[in-house]
Amino acid sequence: MKVRSRTTPATTRTAAARPATGVGKANKASNVNVAEAAAAAPADRVAFLGLSEGELSPNVRLALQTLLDEVSNLRDELDQTRKRIVHLEQLADEDAMLPISNRRAFVRELTRMISYAERYNSTGSVLYFDVNGMKEINDRYGHAAGDAALAHFARLLVENVRDTDVVGRLGGDEFGVILAQADERQAQEKASALVRIIDRSPFTWQDEQLTLSCAVGIHQFLAQQSAETAITAADANMYKVKRRHYEKKAQSSMLAAAFDSGPVEIDEAAPDVLPGATLPDAS
Repeated sequence: MKVRSRTTPATTRTAAARPATGVGKANKASNVNVAEAAAAAPADRVAFLGLSEGELSPNVRLALQTLLDEVSNLRDELDQTRKRIVHLEQLADEDAMLPISNRRAFVRELTRMISYAERYNSTGSVLYFDVNGMKEINDRYGHAAGDAALAHFARLLVENVRDTDVVGRLGGDEFGVILAQADERQAQEKASALVRIIDRSPFTWQDEQLTLSCAVGIHQFLAQQSAETAITAADANMYKVKRRHYEKKAQSSMLAAAFDSGPVEIDEAAPDVLPGATLPDAS
């Protein structure tokens, strides 16, 4: 509760008039913003400091102007240094070719999310993508086409995940996605959706449309698990999917070659694969 003084307004003005003026000048002099003074025009600097040019000797005026110029220069250098720091941090964390995280930054963010999941008893998953057929694209169309394919793949991932998720290039034609607060079932659904989007989104290279496909492995990371262990587990699951994909492809080739020689036994228990893409199973 605020308590008002019992002193009358007239008494207050009389008693405080002279001291208040002195205190006000002292506060004004002590609270001068040097940076603003340095940024002001030279003719306004002395007035900004509460001084008139007549109160300063030429030597003092010159010294003061030199000091303010130096402050202005230091301020500009500080701004440039901050911009360089931001640029260097970006270079350290961003892939050399694609506008997504590099492996170093991806591992750091995954480590942070695993720690968050452990602390707050939440979930999270990592997806490991491997782009199929990159060697064929490079051999047939050149490495510029391969780079365009990787850029197209990365853009599809970035545009179809949440802002809280992290997309990174783990090396070559391998990519990772960290799904924050997503359990294995949710990660499975997201992986399937991403694979469908990639399969239905061709890119154009020299007037020819090229469609990409991929294999993806899923791993729900656990508390006290290292980031590298989680990535290795997702990678291993991806290779299982890729192996099943090629085994089924080989079976299809055998079936086509055997039409004229009689029936061929087919393993109907093999998992279904979307056209042009491979998906993980629910196990």
